Amino acid sequence: MCGIAGIVSSNPGLINNERLLAMGESLSHRGQDGDAIWMNDAMEVGFSHRRLAVIDLSDAGKQPMHYADRYTIIYNGEVYNYLELKSDLEKAGYQFISKTDTEVILAAYDHYKEDCVDHFDGMFAFAIWDEKEKILFAARDRFGEKPFHYYLDNEQFVFGSEMKALWAAGVPRILNQKMAFNYLTIGYLDNPNNVDETFFEQINKLPPAHFLFFSLVKREVILEKYWDIDLDNDPLTISDAEAIEQFDILFHNSVSKRFRSDVPIGTSLSGGLDSSSLVSASARLKPSTNSYDCFTAIFPGFAKDEMVFARSVAEQFNLKHHTTSPKADLLFTDLQKLIHHQEVPIGSSSVFVQYKVYELAKEHGIKVLLDGQGADETLAGYQKYYKWFWQELFRSKKLIGSKEVKKAKENGVNESFGFRNVVAALAPDFASVILEQQYLVNALSHTDLTKEFVQLQSKEAYYSRPTVYTLNGALYFNTCMHGLEELLHYADRNSMAHGREVRLPFLDHRLVEFIFSLSSSFKIRDGWTKWLLRKSMENSLPGNIVWRKDKVGFEPPQKDWMQHTQVQDAIMEAKKKLVQEKVLKPVILQKNPRPQDAFNAENYDWRYWMLAATW
Repeated sequence: MCGIAGIVSSNPGLINNERLLAMGESLSHRGQDGDAIWMNDAMEVGFSHRRLAVIDLSDAGKQPMHYADRYTIIYNGEVYNYLELKSDLEKAGYQFISKTDTEVILAAYDHYKEDCVDHFDGMFAFAIWDEKEKILFAARDRFGEKPFHYYLDNEQFVFGSEMKALWAAGVPRILNQKMAFNYLTIGYLDNPNNVDETFFEQINKLPPAHFLFFSLVKREVILEKYWDIDLDNDPLTISDAEAIEQFDILFHNSVSKRFRSDVPIGTSLSGGLDSSSLVSASARLKPSTNSYDCFTAIFPGFAKDEMVFARSVAEQFNLKHHTTSPKADLLFTDLQKLIHHQEVPIGSSSVFVQYKVYELAKEHGIKVLLDGQGADETLAGYQKYYKWFWQELFRSKKLIGSKEVKKAKENGVNESFGFRNVVAALAPDFASVILEQQYLVNALSHTDLTKEFVQLQSKEAYYSRPTVYTLNGALYFNTCMHGLEELLHYADRNSMAHGREVRLPFLDHRLVEFIFSLSSSFKIRDGWTKWLLRKSMENSLPGNIVWRKDKVGFEPPQKDWMQHTQVQDAIMEAKKKLVQEKVLKPVILQKNPRPQDAFNAENYDWRYWMLAATW
């Protein structure tokens, strides 16, 4: 894992040591094992790199890396199938001088050109300069685990792992108030209808599953999507036993590949099904006498504390179990550091808790962590997915006979199926329009916002959602358009803040493709979400983990924390700032902060605090 940054320009005065060093220094937290800059002889391109050594710790893995007297690469991430790909390339006549996946990427690009990304299984963001063609090629992994931001004006193309690298190069730091409006009103941090838009004006992100070319001669960015999930195919005809077996094979293969490392690997362990499944799969790869480390956030006295579940799993698999107990005073003191790394407002205090878990891993010398992001979005882990499943059953006249609503209620599910769901099932296009109008009315009638701020932003700011007809459609929206990438952003910035690498086995693209090829009944069945994962794990994990009814979702005691004196004072100061910026009405200063739970949709005071900290 690393930090990358660079500049391409026909103006040699814009390519210099000072800018490149500043860009690299802004990313120093992403790599403490080495740093380097490079410029080509014509001063048309400059690269800056910060190294976090995980595979091939020798100097042979240093970047920028040069290849065939033509290509130069800077790269952040891991290509997990690099050994298999290396073998294929060797059969094609390629030779290698290092043991790195970086060199394999270069050889693959030389051999396959832009089609190389189709062969990569991993998380990555990289840029390759082609000295012969004077073209920059950059690519990002399928789900957006690794970041890539860029800025283009009449003289230069500037890019980096984080926006702070661009700011260090002199790119203007101007808050995108349209994005701020959406964050304050509906909690969005991205724009599903314009996937390259960011929270700051003129700075774009390379969308997941895309690559780009920037030609020095033409001075234009060409974007192309190289991968997607096909929702049009009919579901696989497959038995339960076959589906469980295939899922088990793909999942354990994914975990196995993510154990490829020359440094110690540990696991985040919340006590929930996803992280516990990772521990179970990891245990197959390591002898019982060779314990490894896991890391858990605990909240003593909080009703949703999951320590008892995490401890039971840690004891079952003989793990070295480390815990941290984040508190309100730490949230207050660490917030500016957290926002510095995140670069955007955060949705809830769960992001801070994750930050502290990765900090704990650093304290214990564990450089690589497995984590469970992606399971909820692909396997239908959230309660909101029940309604899509039920609507699907209703359209096919199977809902009543299935007793799915009744079974879900028995499992403690709060969702219900009523007239609105009937309308959504029978007329999804109409229901989608109504839902958009409802969101818009709610946004425009937000009582805390000034009329000026609303009028300036609302016409452009409101983001519509595509019409969703099926459960798979809802899962696709959250996996590939809105939702998952936000979580991946948090995980990348939090882990890199402490120089840790996070690997996500549930996001192996072959595993995801298989899950989406299955009918909805493999995701939700008999009132249970993530049915396929539960069945796969029911003989490996305790029943109170696999068939647990009270899913928490990594929730800290945010409502309690927001009542802390320092936090209350900080929220009031944030409101004052937003009043000065003419975002909030002055009358809001007469209202005391309103503490809310982490996942409350009306957690406005939290958003005011986070936005002011980001501005």
